[in-house]
Amino acid sequence: MSEILKWRSPEEAEQKRPSREAAMEAVRTLIAWAGDDPDREGLKDTPKRVVEAYREWFRGYDECPSDELSRVFEDVGGYDDMVMLKNIDVESHCEHHIAPFLGKAFVAYLPTESVVGISKIARVVEIFAKRLQTQETMTSQIAEAITASLKPHGVAVLIDAEHQCMSTRGVHHKDVTTVTTQFTGAFKEDAELRNRFLKLAGYG
Repeated sequence: MSEILKWRSPEEAEQKRPSREAAMEAVRTLIAWAGDDPDREGLKDTPKRVVEAYREWFRGYDECPSDELSRVFEDVGGYDDMVMLKNIDVESHCEHHIAPFLGKAFVAYLPTESVVGISKIARVVEIFAKRLQTQETMTSQIAEAITASLKPHGVAVLIDAEHQCMSTRGVHHKDVTTVTTQFTGAFKEDAELRNRFLKLAGYG
């Protein structure tokens, strides 16, 4: 299995995590480094809130995409065309600055003999989004997870997101989005199928 798809159980993850108290102390240190007093009234509970937010923002480390894709439906009534989900919300954080990037994902696959519940595709996007990575890596992860579990004829993934590490710091360019794509199997080999996906996503 690819390194990007390896998964640790919640128990294994907990063994490798620092304590909650250590994480809160790290937040207090960053507040002080920023130039403020972590003990003042408005900030004294901030470390606790940040730690709780981190557990929500990065819960994808405790979830396994292959579990979401394990239940399939074989009675598809002869359906043999693409299955596509549009406008899946992406709320993630980049690994370079731990700054949010927000956008939409478009995912399609060409089933072989079975399909998966459509909500499961959205959950796979969410699981990878709730981790630290680049948008490029996340796009590849989603395609690889679907390929490994469903073994479809092909997978197409497009993500369009705005990165706050670019809009709120550095070059300060707002309204600039990054578009990444990953195509496998039939979507990579068949230009007509690939273009149909892009047109349905609004990028054709």
